Amino acid sequence: MSAVHRANTWEISDSENESDDIKASSSSCVILDQNTSINESNTSSPPARAEDGSISPEGVKISGRRRTRRRTREEVLEELETRTAAKERRREEKDKLKEKKLQEQQIRKEAAERLNLLKPENFIKSLTAHIHAVLLQDAGCDVLLRTLDGLQWRNRIENQGLPNSIRWTQQALQTEDEDEDGVIEEDQVLMVISHNELEDMVMSHKTVTNQSALTGDMYEGAESQLDHLYKYLTRTAGKVVTILVMIGHQQRSGSWGEDDFDLHLDQHHLDTEELLVHLQLYWNVAVHFLFGWQEVTDHVVALTKALSKRPYKALCGDPDLGFCMDGSWSAGVRVDRDGHGLAQVWTRQIQQLNRVSPAMAKAVTSAYSSPSLLLKAYEELPSEEERRRLLADLTVVGGAKERRVGPELAGRVHRLLTSQNPHLLLD
Repeated sequence: MSAVHRANTWEISDSENESDDIKASSSSCVILDQNTSINESNTSSPPARAEDGSISPEGVKISGRRRTRRRTREEVLEELETRTAAKERRREEKDKLKEKKLQEQQIRKEAAERLNLLKPENFIKSLTAHIHAVLLQDAGCDVLLRTLDGLQWRNRIENQGLPNSIRWTQQALQTEDEDEDGVIEEDQVLMVISHNELEDMVMSHKTVTNQSALTGDMYEGAESQLDHLYKYLTRTAGKVVTILVMIGHQQRSGSWGEDDFDLHLDQHHLDTEELLVHLQLYWNVAVHFLFGWQEVTDHVVALTKALSKRPYKALCGDPDLGFCMDGSWSAGVRVDRDGHGLAQVWTRQIQQLNRVSPAMAKAVTSAYSSPSLLLKAYEELPSEEERRRLLADLTVVGGAKERRVGPELAGRVHRLLTSQNPHLLLD
């Protein structure tokens, strides 16, 4: 057996050096071939990339172009017409919206102007008082004319219609029914007569009654004011006539049925009373006795003011309208979400009871700030009598001397909050 000799170092033979040289040369050839292929690919790739729209050999970027179909003239015109029509349609819609807004603004403006014209201080300027020329024969009529001129109210003297009468017309608004002259006649008519003319009317009525004439017939040869009144009421339906009788300066003014009137018309009292009842029941004519032209003037002024307030009150009474008349009572109390204003509502509710002053209502609401607190206080008392007198000893602040609410108001407030009968009278 031969011994194996292990060399301490690697022994490299000449053949191994030759193999290493061959490997190195082969690897260098491979590297050269790879570089050559890369260069060839670089030189051959630019034309292909140029076709794809990439960077050219000189580094210039070439934009890619898509081959699109060229539109015809008809297609261009059709698209242009579509755009023009859409633009015109948008413009028309915008104009319609603008016109609608202008119309709404005009409607609101006209409604505000109409409401402003119906206010009493403005509506009274459209009223005209028509005074019959017969009244000017009395010198006392100057008091009426001077008063109307001083108030700057329109008035006219006419010689038609009911003799000794005063009537009113108003300038018609565009939305109201109006006649050819553009005016509307009011239904109120005053007939001013003297005491002697009233006696003539009484005698005429007595004569007709004795002859058993029918109510409302026309009488031949009649000369009294009563016949003129019957003719006028028959000819003009819907008129409300009021007769103002001026008694003498030596008498006091008053209504029929009083002692002074009995003395004034002692011998004609029964006949006069019969005439007044007949006028009231059959013709709806009221009779007032006044002292001279000054009281007649005051009555005319009061009636004119009442006519000026009537249209605005009619609008305020319409439930479809969302506004109220000016004033603390009609405007109500504003209550916020946080409860501010409820105390004032509670005070106003107590004050609406009959014969309750603001100071008395304030005394109740100061002690019990809400109805629930007062109801709770009622429930804590054992007897009904104590509940009714709970508020009686409350002190009312204000006035020269100290006052208390009292048992009468305390009982009414108790009935108001505890009664279950809707028909119970609180007073």
